[in-house]
Amino acid sequence: MPSPTPTTSGAPRVRHRALLGTAALVVLVALAGLAAYLTRDSREPTTPPATQASSPSPSFTVHPPSGSASSSTPPPTLPVPPSTHDPVVFGKAAAAALWSYDTRAYAQPELLGALHGWLTPEAKYADRASVDAVVPSPVLWREMAANGQFATATVNEGHFPDSFTQALQADPGTITQAYLYAVTVSGKQSIAWNGSPAGGAESRVVTLAVQCRPSHPCALAGVLPSVAP
Repeated sequence: MPSPTPTTSGAPRVRHRALLGTAALVVLVALAGLAAYLTRDSREPTTPPATQASSPSPSFTVHPPSGSASSSTPPPTLPVPPSTHDPVVFGKAAAAALWSYDTRAYAQPELLGALHGWLTPEAKYADRASVDAVVPSPVLWREMAANGQFATATVNEGHFPDSFTQALQADPGTITQAYLYAVTVSGKQSIAWNGSPAGGAESRVVTLAVQCRPSHPCALAGVLPSVAP
């Protein structure tokens, strides 16, 4: 999904540096969480087993309706987070939501509001800016809407990055601080617009920070700044 156009003023640069610092912190916490998850006591009933760390199927597919939106056709449902305690299942669903949009059916603020609903309610760990960065800016959205542009997403695979496991196996206890897990998801984003229903498709891969406390369903913490294989 296109990213908002960067600005050159001083204040945005300061906010950008602060965001990078926050994202780096999220990465570190997520790394610790993943290692702890994979080395946890196998008797814990509320956490999914490690054998679910890689799940090539089923895939998540988000398809908006064909044709242009009209007053007689209800808009597609905005993305709603699944209720699950499995970080990989949640991560795959979140990636599908982040890679999908329909400028014909709803406004940019509506999509942002829906995606914010995926975020953890714990403000300390919710990186809203990292989610906003993958949604087209209001100006770009208007240009895309003029052409009736929309995107569909197909997610093929999700897993816990091996680098996370290998890096933090020595310090598993940190999971109880935030219950954050890193999940890398791969798939495809297909984009189409008026006059080009076939559009084009590109491969996508992203690493997400997912919070799954034992007493609550999973929630999104943020989109990490780089992909962990």
